Amino acid sequence: MAKNSNQKLKLLYLYRIFLEKTDEEHKLTMSQILSSLSHYGIEAERKSIYDDIAALQDYGLDIALQRGRNGGYYIASRDFELPELKLLVDAVQCSRFITEKKSNELIKKVEALASEPQARALQRQVYISGRVKTMNESIYYNIDKLHTAISSGKKITFRYFEWAVDFSGTERICKRFRRDGGKYTVSPWALTWDDENYYLVAYNGESDQIRHYRVDKMEHIALSAQQREGQKHFREQFNVAAYTRKMFGMFSGEERTVRLRCENRFIGVIRDRFGSDLMLQKLDEEHFAVNVTVAVSPQFFSWIFGLGGAVRILEPDDVRSSFQKQLQHMTE
Repeated sequence: MAKNSNQKLKLLYLYRIFLEKTDEEHKLTMSQILSSLSHYGIEAERKSIYDDIAALQDYGLDIALQRGRNGGYYIASRDFELPELKLLVDAVQCSRFITEKKSNELIKKVEALASEPQARALQRQVYISGRVKTMNESIYYNIDKLHTAISSGKKITFRYFEWAVDFSGTERICKRFRRDGGKYTVSPWALTWDDENYYLVAYNGESDQIRHYRVDKMEHIALSAQQREGQKHFREQFNVAAYTRKMFGMFSGEERTVRLRCENRFIGVIRDRFGSDLMLQKLDEEHFAVNVTVAVSPQFFSWIFGLGGAVRILEPDDVRSSFQKQLQHMTE
């Protein structure tokens, strides 16, 4: 066997060859393995490759051998199966908060978890959606800072903006910071995902309330030396999943228990919105009633309206009246 400086790397290159070139549908014969090693400047004997494969198997790499025609050595199992990787690629591609640039970078990294033939299948799996991607590249670092603040139990400061139209010169969309650019100081407790956006759920000591903030609209996030507050709200009575179910489009409003009259065929819609732990009451052969807790807001009314009369508000009367007023305002 020829001796050169690359011989010490032979086992590592063999490991790479198996990961990149083989899967259940693509196998390498011993001749092909030797040829692949030669591309890295490594000449080897068959016996040494048998020993190396045994060493890799002992290390935990699932190398299998299929004998016969079209047989050869291949990786029989990986940490991620191809369908799982396709799901990850789709999730990255469809996420609105991930920029197009970062989407491409993440997909490349996901492809590295598969063999080269499987990676090509992943590329075919990717589709370009017409949805708007965020332009805020710093959101990934913001999320990391927020996780750090939550785990360390520290308050944070940040500036918060909303999108506005600037008509002072050339009409354009611009940022308009709330509080005239002043900083918010809150106690972060959880990150949640709703309507394709990340939200920080936090305790605001100034108002003594639980508030949420869209992460891609937060800038200049910094950890404070102060310990966070709001332990009573979050440890005794707060459930993040229940909180997000109450919010429609994550718009705040007064929390009320509302009784709804629903057509039976819309049970799936109600379950998807409010969960499966619901107490239903039969009204007649075609309708049921259910009590749900919601944040009463124009977005909640829009959700009711969008169901075309199949779901109606029965109680309380003031919420019914507010809904009717919004409908009248819209028609006017």
